[in-house]
Amino acid sequence: MNTKNIFRLVLCILIPLAVGGLSGYLTTSNIASWYATLVKPSFNPPNNIFGPVWSVLYLLMGISFYLALNNAKPENKSKIIFVFAIQLVLNFFWSIIFFNLHQLGFALTEIVFLWISILAMIITFYKTNKLAAYMNVPYLLWVSFATFLNYSLYHLN
Repeated sequence: MNTKNIFRLVLCILIPLAVGGLSGYLTTSNIASWYATLVKPSFNPPNNIFGPVWSVLYLLMGISFYLALNNAKPENKSKIIFVFAIQLVLNFFWSIIFFNLHQLGFALTEIVFLWISILAMIITFYKTNKLAAYMNVPYLLWVSFATFLNYSLYHLN
């Protein structure tokens, strides 16, 4: 792997980690205050699970983005960047809508669009690099769980 590829890989990993870090930074105060007051379902994970899970998912997301871009034909690179950016923007704003704005119903609607965008990203990446697609399956599964959790929190509160 040459220097250019190493730089591209690091950049592809840093983008989702930075977005996730910023999202976490902007929402942390509401987790300890507002989120703690919500009635939660019995399957709600402890708060200390979310950080490590999201860190791994952002890392996988970044590596998969690199693999998809690196193996794409030039005419497909803009589509890969587009689907990656859309899901990342939706990912970021879900946290803001849920934790900062306290809009459980709107967050539920938004997370459905996030789920669809992750599926679109997986399908798009699969056409270029199967491993890149498969690396996002845990992300899709986690967001599926998060969608059910969001629904349950909306229903209970």
